[in-house]
Amino acid sequence: MNNYKKWIVLGGVIALIIAIPIIWLTVFYTNVVETVAVMHEPIGRQVSEKRVEEVVFKELDPFSVLLLGVDERESDVGRSDTIVVITVNPTEQSTKIVSIPRDTYTELIGRSTKDKINHAYAFGGTEMAVASIEKLLDIPIDYVATINMEGFESIVDAVGGISVTNDFDFQVGDIDFPKGEIQLDGQSALTYVQMRYDDPRGDFGRQDRQKQIIEGILRKGASLTGLMNYKSIFNALGHNVRTNLTFDEMSDIQKNYRSALDKVEQLHFQNGDGHMIDGIWYYLMDDVERQGVIDTLKAHLEM
Repeated sequence: MNNYKKWIVLGGVIALIIAIPIIWLTVFYTNVVETVAVMHEPIGRQVSEKRVEEVVFKELDPFSVLLLGVDERESDVGRSDTIVVITVNPTEQSTKIVSIPRDTYTELIGRSTKDKINHAYAFGGTEMAVASIEKLLDIPIDYVATINMEGFESIVDAVGGISVTNDFDFQVGDIDFPKGEIQLDGQSALTYVQMRYDDPRGDFGRQDRQKQIIEGILRKGASLTGLMNYKSIFNALGHNVRTNLTFDEMSDIQKNYRSALDKVEQLHFQNGDGHMIDGIWYYLMDDVERQGVIDTLKAHLEM
């Protein structure tokens, strides 16, 4: 092969090496945009009544997100058995997370009655859930994301399974969950996160396992393996997640708030009591503890 042909071959190889990542990134970007478009589901307002002005990500405003893990059912819209409020402050470079016990007895906005907080989604969908949690915590809920809990299976499988650290031995059906670090596929992850009655901490232990699964998905999804499986991940997200965040807003958060996600503080509701009211068991929050959480979240949101 003469030098001229060698240069042609070499040039073709270099062009291919450059073209492959460009094509991959273009396809990746296109899939992201398409998936977010499917996931996007606006709610009936532009800004919370508890805010004077809406959040501006380019100005690094603190913001809040409500995460609802929804148990969807064929006969109704389901209930939000996982209720997590997240606040993010880029100036402090910190994130705070609090889980709300699903049986919490509180006012449901739009029904003029008190009931379990997880019934708000069943009665009035995302909008009633957002309004009721804003009332309970006295803070604005800026954004919301609902996740079909059954979709945990496909999401976990899409990232190739996850690892979590289990606090104690237990068994559900024919699936064993030994103490220590364990590997979970989609089916076992869903079983792991839903177990409650054999947990000495009850619903509080269940909430911690929910957070473990979410963190495991995020870690694995961000890894090289996750990137290689991006089509499966996007497909699972598109089928199981709905949010009022737009693609541009997600991009701004990723670009401007990333460091705030490195420092995460867990807040807890654990001093309340269970009571029977009209034959139904409810969780009644401790007023002092609730006010402490409210004050912490308000300060974090710079309100």
